[in-house]
Amino acid sequence: MSVQIRIQHAMKKYGNNVIIPDLSADIRNGEFFTLLGPSGCGKTTLLRMIAGFNTIEGGDFYFNDKRINDMDPSKRNIGMVFQNYAIFPNMTVRKNVEFGMKYRPVKSTKEEIRKAAEEFMELVHVKEYADRMPDRLSGGQQQRVALARALVIRPDVLLMDEPLSNLDAKLRVEMRTVIKRIQHDVGITTVYVTHDQEEAMAISDRIAVMSEGVIRHCGKPKDIYQRPADLFVATFIGKSNLIKAKLETDGSTHLAVFRNGYKVPFDNVDPLEKDGEIVISARPEELLVHTDLSGDGVRATVQDSVFLGLNTHYFVEMETGEEAEIIQESRIDSIIEPGTQVRLTLNSEKANLFDAETSRSVMQGVRNEAEVQA
Repeated sequence: MSVQIRIQHAMKKYGNNVIIPDLSADIRNGEFFTLLGPSGCGKTTLLRMIAGFNTIEGGDFYFNDKRINDMDPSKRNIGMVFQNYAIFPNMTVRKNVEFGMKYRPVKSTKEEIRKAAEEFMELVHVKEYADRMPDRLSGGQQQRVALARALVIRPDVLLMDEPLSNLDAKLRVEMRTVIKRIQHDVGITTVYVTHDQEEAMAISDRIAVMSEGVIRHCGKPKDIYQRPADLFVATFIGKSNLIKAKLETDGSTHLAVFRNGYKVPFDNVDPLEKDGEIVISARPEELLVHTDLSGDGVRATVQDSVFLGLNTHYFVEMETGEEAEIIQESRIDSIIEPGTQVRLTLNSEKANLFDAETSRSVMQGVRNEAEVQA
């Protein structure tokens, strides 16, 4: 059975150092929920509070309607998968998987333990290694064993703390697919910690982007990428070029005015209380390069280029003094040489605008579930 996790105004302190000041979140029954952020943002601290490994200085944690603040970790019915696997080197794969069931409050027979271990070893595709010792397994195989051991107890909640960070790039991609498939098949509420944006985007139902103990944006991966709630999220998720501009409003028309006077209309803006300074966030593929210098746009000089097959990355300095990275589909005849003068235009459909003073988005349709839950 999986559960809904409700966190209301959580606070975590170490002495006078406040790690999490006031955090609220609702994690839905059976969903894959990822805590994403840079090192030191509080994501692992929050995970350990859910597990019961860290004290709680304020707020309330619930599994469904049951408050768990003072519940012993062994009674929370959670499964844990750690960064370092934490499987026992002196036990076979089978005995590692069986281990958790032997110390459950409700005792199981040897036959029940063996049957459950067989089921979950097969689920994670390590059954053929059942009698091997861990030192004869690859990193990916060891992580599968750790996952089977966490799931075999049939926990209400699965907690995973950067479980793929010790694997090489190819294995990380393979294992994130495995984890997502198994989580979907089992239907267990999962809280996953990572600092890898691509990993989070690939596996999550929803993502909470954290910074300094605060959830800056909570939502579906698509929403967080396309309509970030603030500048931190815009720059942390993927690559973004930040360009200073002004917002001018004329009736229902909103114009982002670059510092050289280039104006780009936006039809999906919540206007500021008064026109003012904004920051344009444009993904590298949303700035378009033109070698024809006639027409509207921003003049720029190509500083460097990197050919990567399908795409070429251009690094330019704009006449406004700002630098930008641009990704264009590679030309079959040539690439634009360093020193070349070009003209840049903006695809406003996917670009985002932020209030320069508050760093908050001024785009319509930005839905940050963290603000609703708070």
